[in-house]
Amino acid sequence: MQFYSHTIPNLFVCHASTYFCKLTDSREAGGDGGEDRGGRGKEAGRDRGAEAEGEDGGGSGGEPTVGDRGGGGGRQAETEAGNSQAPAGRGQTGTCSEDTRETDPGRERSDQHAEELGSCPHQPNSCFIQTQSLTKKTLKFQDSWFRKHTWLHYSKALKGVLCFYCAKYFAIQKSSLASKADGAFITTGFSNWKKALEKFHQHENSDCHAAAMTTYLHSKQPITTQLSTQLQKQQHEARNSLLKIVGGIMYLARQGNAFRGHDSKEGNLHQLMIYKAEDDAEFNSWLQRGNNFTSPKILNEIIKIIGNKIVYDIVKEILSLPLIQYSLIIDGTQDAAGVEQESFCLRFIDKNLQPREEFIGLYQVTSTTGENIASAAKDVLLRLNLPLSQLRGQAYDGAANMSGRMQGVQAHLKKEQPLAVYVHCGPHCINVITQAACASSTIIRDAIHLVHELGVLFHQSMKFRAIFATIAKSDHTAPYTSLKPLCPTRWTVRTPAIRSVLNQYHSVLAATEEMAQSSMMDVAAKASGLHEKFLRGNTLLGLLLAEDVMSMLEELNISLQQRRQTTSGMLATVEHVKRGIQEKRSEGHFGQLYMRASQVVTSVSLQPIKMPHVRMPPKRFTGPAMQHQHHRFQGFKVLFVICTADTAYMLAMKILCPMLLQQLHIHGANMAQDYYRVQYFGTLDTVVTQCSERFSQEGLQRLQKLENIVITGKMDTLINEYPELDAMSLDIQLKMFKANYPSTSLSEVVEALLRLVMVVPASSAEAERSFSALRRLKTWLRTSMTQTRLNNLAVCHVHQDKLDALDRRQICQRFVEMNGERLRTFGAFI
Repeated sequence: MQFYSHTIPNLFVCHASTYFCKLTDSREAGGDGGEDRGGRGKEAGRDRGAEAEGEDGGGSGGEPTVGDRGGGGGRQAETEAGNSQAPAGRGQTGTCSEDTRETDPGRERSDQHAEELGSCPHQPNSCFIQTQSLTKKTLKFQDSWFRKHTWLHYSKALKGVLCFYCAKYFAIQKSSLASKADGAFITTGFSNWKKALEKFHQHENSDCHAAAMTTYLHSKQPITTQLSTQLQKQQHEARNSLLKIVGGIMYLARQGNAFRGHDSKEGNLHQLMIYKAEDDAEFNSWLQRGNNFTSPKILNEIIKIIGNKIVYDIVKEILSLPLIQYSLIIDGTQDAAGVEQESFCLRFIDKNLQPREEFIGLYQVTSTTGENIASAAKDVLLRLNLPLSQLRGQAYDGAANMSGRMQGVQAHLKKEQPLAVYVHCGPHCINVITQAACASSTIIRDAIHLVHELGVLFHQSMKFRAIFATIAKSDHTAPYTSLKPLCPTRWTVRTPAIRSVLNQYHSVLAATEEMAQSSMMDVAAKASGLHEKFLRGNTLLGLLLAEDVMSMLEELNISLQQRRQTTSGMLATVEHVKRGIQEKRSEGHFGQLYMRASQVVTSVSLQPIKMPHVRMPPKRFTGPAMQHQHHRFQGFKVLFVICTADTAYMLAMKILCPMLLQQLHIHGANMAQDYYRVQYFGTLDTVVTQCSERFSQEGLQRLQKLENIVITGKMDTLINEYPELDAMSLDIQLKMFKANYPSTSLSEVVEALLRLVMVVPASSAEAERSFSALRRLKTWLRTSMTQTRLNNLAVCHVHQDKLDALDRRQICQRFVEMNGERLRTFGAFI
């Protein structure tokens, strides 16, 4: 196997220094012992008078110091010294190895560069490296060579470069590759810059360099792992098995599925592991050993690591922004076990100036008071290391414990951070507006209630479902859709149910009539009553009016729920819908709706549209004063003649008694059409009035002022309240911005103002979406789930894209590092 040194970071090189130094010290100690043994051999040779024996003893003593090459050089040097100065050589005791050290230049250079190698390669600036002078030019060492070949080490003593790892390797141990090694990179130093690239490439691909790198890589591992091949194999098998288990956990958490059943062997995780082990003999064998790495405790630990990693990445992104600004979104609900769960979400503007809303967890609270929830919010921000001083917005629903001016959550947080602007959730406002609009008209209110009762019957009676499906599918005038009951709290999602009844009105009449003949008393009675109500033309007109008003409000609600919606965009959308509602307030538009209803009444043979029945008041209330009543009526009759029809009927309903209203007649007008036109216009007026009132919040007005500063460039004293905004600099930059001054990038102060305007959320829809995940996770069969596990599973299930992007090896490494026994079992993943 070839190891290419340029692929190994310098950080790993530093870690290997300790290992090489220890081995070098041990080898040097062995060399000193060799010199002692060589000295004793020379003494024995001198006593016997045999000069050759003394020379052999000195040679054998100096051999282990450098290797075969050093040993041979020592013997040759001593032989030459003995021939020239034999008496002096024989007259000194134990000096053979010293003579060798003095006369062997290779040995001397090896000792010198072994001492200067250090723990990391020495790579100075090229200006400090000696140049190479040729006939017509001078060559210099290039700095890029150090970056490309990280194993290069410059030696001041040798005035050349060495291979850091090969010099270490061949200095501490003998090898059969020593004779094949290039001495220039080990002992003498390489300084031929003309052939540098060629020689560097040859050395990298040589066997001696590969052996040195192998030694270096093994030195990073524990000695027990190096000595035990079986342990390495077991750790490799255990790591692969744990990766499969973590992958299964991430898959089930992503899909929101349960991990265990009534028995652990029946659970989804166990069966998934069995399926993965079918084609993996090692994993199957590892599972059969009875380890507990799929136990509930281990599962909770791994799920917690994954959930914390996702939340940590979200918070890390917020803290890495050039300007830390964020908003808080909170909403609460009860889970399947009746436990109050508060959903916490964060909104921030990313580096691309795009609004982001991220769910960070579900938290159980002991009380739903504003003070308690505010304390929980501050605790969450503290644990996430998010400063409360940078909180710039809050978005909750209109409940008293959240929006209260004195004891609400927004009030408690504003006491500590006054710049945290509170915004009443836009979709919640639209929901309340829709409810008030439907309640303002009796014909719309009654028609919607009948749709709900029909949907309840459709879901409760299997027989009625079958009858309706058969009749509706045989009628090819409209596609078949099921009938749905209305949500008791969400008024802006009722339009599909109303349209389903309108499009299949004939099938509804036929199905309720047939069901009324059933032998089941309760269901038949309910179907009979519904059939009688749907036969009235007033019901059809009420459904058409309800669809006309609620469809626009439903589209507005969908627009406000977008994650990237801003408060300024919300106000602009609301104004657009208000104009559309006011355009509907015309006799021509209502006339079209009334004509459509009349045509359907005629085609389906319904009862004609008529005014509601007015009960005649008892005479004990009217009395005998008929002349007085007559003059009163005549006066109002004159008043109605000079007023418009809708104003006249409004006065009649509020002032006159029902008896006079029933006798009233306006020339050229249809009584029923005029009566219901007044109700329709009253519903439209309610929508417009409610929109104006509910979207004129104090927080929205504050944000509107900030937006006007960006648009007009006119400064406001409001700027001085924000520490991140410099009023003087902002004034200059906005003037340049308005004048289209050429600039390569947006100035920091203008960007800070834009971020401030966009960071405040327009709705709490992100928290509402997490409730859907909560409903899928904590079902009636999983009510025993702990809060910690529920929170981490919710984070994994909501952030599926972030879960998919996680590195399983990092998760496993974090899991293994928490226990010493796990480190011995699995080793290191990364």
